[in-house]
Amino acid sequence: YPTGVTALKDISIKVCEGEFVAIMGRNASGKTTLVKHISGLLRPTKGMVLVDGIDTRRATIAELAKKVGFVFQNPNDHLFADTVEEEIAFTLKNLGGNGGEVKSRVDEILERFNIKEYRKQYPRYLSGGEKQRIALASVIIAQPRVLILDEPTRGMDYGLKSQLMAFLNEYRSQGNTVILVTHDVEMVAEHADRVILMSEGKVVVDDNKREVLSKALLFSPQINRLVQAFTEYGVPEDVLTVDEALDLLP
Repeated sequence: YPTGVTALKDISIKVCEGEFVAIMGRNASGKTTLVKHISGLLRPTKGMVLVDGIDTRRATIAELAKKVGFVFQNPNDHLFADTVEEEIAFTLKNLGGNGGEVKSRVDEILERFNIKEYRKQYPRYLSGGEKQRIALASVIIAQPRVLILDEPTRGMDYGLKSQLMAFLNEYRSQGNTVILVTHDVEMVAEHADRVILMSEGKVVVDDNKREVLSKALLFSPQINRLVQAFTEYGVPEDVLTVDEALDLLP
C-alpha cells in the first residue's frame, strides 16, 4: 500500500474450476486484499496473479470482468444508477452487449432474483437485503466463471442466507468457482469445500473444510465444539453440521 504496509506476504495458492472456497481470518488479516488481487481491483507489486492464464498485471479491467465477478461487502459500493434496471444492465452494456441481448438478460436476472417489482425504483432507497440482491444481480449478469463475495451475508436473516447459498451452490454446480470471504463458520461448514485461514497477511492454513474447522477452535462451528466433549465415546471429532450429528444417533 502507499503507506508502506505490506498487506500480503509469501502467498501461493491455487483455486480450481468448480471449487467453493471460503477465506476466513480475523479482521485486517488480509482477506479482502487477497480477493481484490484475484479480481484485478488491486495489482501485485511483487509476484503475479493468474486468472484463467491471464496475468492480472497486464490485463484490463474489462478483460478481467469477463472472468471474475466481485460483490463488495457493502452493497452501496455497487449502486450508482437511477433505477434497478439500469444498475443491472450497466455491466453488460459496458462489456459490449447489444440492446436486445441486454434487455433479455436484465429481464431474466430480475425474475431470478425476485426483484422485478423494483426495476424502476432508485436502488439506494431499498432495504439492505434488496440492495444485496441487486448488487449480486449486477455482477452475475456478466456470467463470470469466478464469483467472489466479500462478507455477503452480513445483516442477512436465516431466510436470506439460505436463498443466497442455494443460488451459490447452483452457480457452482454449473462449473463456476465461488470464493467467499466470511466469518460465518456455520455457513462454511455447510457449503464450502475448502477453507483458507489468514493471519497478518499470510495464509496459515489451506485445507479441506473438515480438516480445518474441526481443529481450529476459533473457526469451528458450534456443533463441532459440542461433539468434541464426546469423542472419548467414539463420536467422530470432525462432525461439522447438525445433520451430521443427527445421523450419529441410534
